[in-house]
Amino acid sequence: MIHPPGKKVTRMSLLSGGEKALSAIAFIFSIFLIKPASFCIMDEIDAPLDEANVFRFNNLLEIIGEKSQIVMITHNKKSMEFAGTLFGITMEKKGVSKIVSVNLG
Repeated sequence: MIHPPGKKVTRMSLLSGGEKALSAIAFIFSIFLIKPASFCIMDEIDAPLDEANVFRFNNLLEIIGEKSQIVMITHNKKSMEFAGTLFGITMEKKGVSKIVSVNLG
């Protein structure tokens, strides 16, 4: 059961994709705020979020990043702006990947 702001208590299965993502992110971040782990790996966790929630998500990510190292896979440009270092994977030749990094910090 979950109680999103402005809605009644309901089952997770009745929420939209974005609401499910926000609920899962809130749960994960609440655990990290109570008991931080040394690192956190996230794969496109911000994909279903709208622009306003991406901004909120990134602000919380900065708070969690003070005590945990965060590795996040994303295609979201706004999330990339919050990063300290970016790693990109390119494939100039078929079957040969190349890693490109940029330190923003």
